[in-house]
Amino acid sequence: MRLRSLLFVPGDRPERMRKAVGMGADALILDLEDSVASEAKPAAREAVATFLKETAACEVALFVRINPLDGGLADDDLDAVIPARPAGIMLPKAEGAASILDLDRRMRQRGDEDGRILPIATETPRAIFLLGEYAGVAERLAGLTWGAEDLPAAIGALGARQEDGSYTPPYEIARALTLFAASAAEVAPIETVYPAIRDLEGLAAYAARGARDGFQGMMALHPDQVPIINAAFTPGAEDVARARAVIDAFAANPGAGVLMLEGQMIDRPHLKKAQALLARA
Repeated sequence: MRLRSLLFVPGDRPERMRKAVGMGADALILDLEDSVASEAKPAAREAVATFLKETAACEVALFVRINPLDGGLADDDLDAVIPARPAGIMLPKAEGAASILDLDRRMRQRGDEDGRILPIATETPRAIFLLGEYAGVAERLAGLTWGAEDLPAAIGALGARQEDGSYTPPYEIARALTLFAASAAEVAPIETVYPAIRDLEGLAAYAARGARDGFQGMMALHPDQVPIINAAFTPGAEDVARARAVIDAFAANPGAGVLMLEGQMIDRPHLKKAQALLARA
């Protein structure tokens, strides 16, 4: 499943869902949580289920963000959307393997044995200490992502970002641990949103940093962000050519542990990186 860009769409706005299919995102996240008011959630469930049924052959991966498992709303969400067969469920307030196993059980009870789960893995203080558990439940995961909004609220911080948009040290830790946890589980690490939707230049720099650091995709809040995110997480022609050269060099020297390529030393980690890049390309 290619997940360079994942565009959030409010679940109570069916007209936006229909438009979003053609916006170029690899996936849509049909939201039943934060973007939908409490009184609008029943109608949103119905709208999302209808949309899923109408777009069953859609090439865009359709995820549904349900409400947290312990909030009393998740079962109603799953009852509504699982029969319509979304590609996966985004799980907010995830707390390690127990959350995945709990959601897996609820999904199986409703007949979904192969839909993917995409946890938002850093929204509570407890969740930070459980990030290493996702490797044990990786077979159900579409990836692993993080958030920088709920966590500061949970601990009473005034914010997660510096004036220039970079993260303060506690949230840089959460970001890095999510990246490493996803890599340990061998699933896609997904960068969190860039909330300044009109700052496309800042978005481009932010997405480029995410790709540099090892993230394979990013969530979007607005359709205008999608092409910039796609560009950042699509390997460029020079990177692809370099990766092919690395692979060819080792193919020509299968017993070698270290080689020289264009005056630079390359070893097996370079080969692994090149293979992963070509797989994404």
